[in-house]
Amino acid sequence: MLIEVAILVYPGFELLDASGPASVFGTANFVLVQRQKDPAYEISVVSSTGGAVRSSSGVSVDTKPLSKVPPRKLHTFLVAGAEEEPLREVLKDPIVRERAPRWAEKSNRYGSICAGTFVLAELQLIDGRRVASHWSACRPLAAAYPKVEVDENAIFVEDGNVWTSAGVSTGIDMALAMVANDTCKAIANDVAKRLVLYVRRPGNQSQFSPLLRAQRTAEHPFGDMMDWVHLNLEQKLDVPTLAARTGLSERSFFRKFTEVMDETPARLIESIRLDAARLLLSQGLAIKLTALRVGLPSSRFAKAFERRFGVSPRLYRETHAQSAARAKPAGQGSNPT
Repeated sequence: MLIEVAILVYPGFELLDASGPASVFGTANFVLVQRQKDPAYEISVVSSTGGAVRSSSGVSVDTKPLSKVPPRKLHTFLVAGAEEEPLREVLKDPIVRERAPRWAEKSNRYGSICAGTFVLAELQLIDGRRVASHWSACRPLAAAYPKVEVDENAIFVEDGNVWTSAGVSTGIDMALAMVANDTCKAIANDVAKRLVLYVRRPGNQSQFSPLLRAQRTAEHPFGDMMDWVHLNLEQKLDVPTLAARTGLSERSFFRKFTEVMDETPARLIESIRLDAARLLLSQGLAIKLTALRVGLPSSRFAKAFERRFGVSPRLYRETHAQSAARAKPAGQGSNPT
């Protein structure tokens, strides 16, 4: 039985919010057929009155009309996001206000991508639910809709039958998780590989890479220190070492660092090390050598990597280093596992 997916768009919507998940579901069908199985998904894009709907990037998408299609039992109903003005306009649309809640309530699961959470919140579809949204929208969303629990960090959140994702590309991560639930992890991994994604990220991963987050929030004296950390991951990076580089006592360093970075030194350093390890593995570096290069003991490396990225270092290397090896000029070797 096909899983019917409908994605609601409107003038000025973010194109990737709709095309990203649609591509994941469509690619899942391709992967299933390649495995001699039946396709799983039937995908449609809907709008208030149907026809061509222009996205914020200028690309138009052909849609089916909510106004002429009565609400019916769907498996998945999703709302694409947009910038503030298009969101304001769609929330004035009487057809969307009347039909979208009925479509959502008749669906096995419903949700949004990016700031599409504002549509769900305005229609009282996520009261009492924990949700994700684009980092820039989280605080305005929480302020405007106090009954909604906004998770400012997660890239996507599953709360019962409500699925919501953070900014733009994270709709792909959420759709991959849906595919894993609907079919199996192996199919979702094949979809991620076919779409040449860097990694299939778990929902609790932060919207920002650890180093990017550190660069965005670092204040003197931590800015220079974080640059040094990035270049010296193989060294001992404990509190005494880092405090000495900043000229602070260990107690003052720990307190100030945690206040500025909103994370303990140990957790942030481990996250930066794991991100660096991911890059090295994608280049084909051996697992033990990768662990050594990023300063993590081999005994802890595999568990920490899988906890963060949802896949073992070995499987990640096998999946991602293959494409890197194909791109190498003839005669270049690769590192052994």
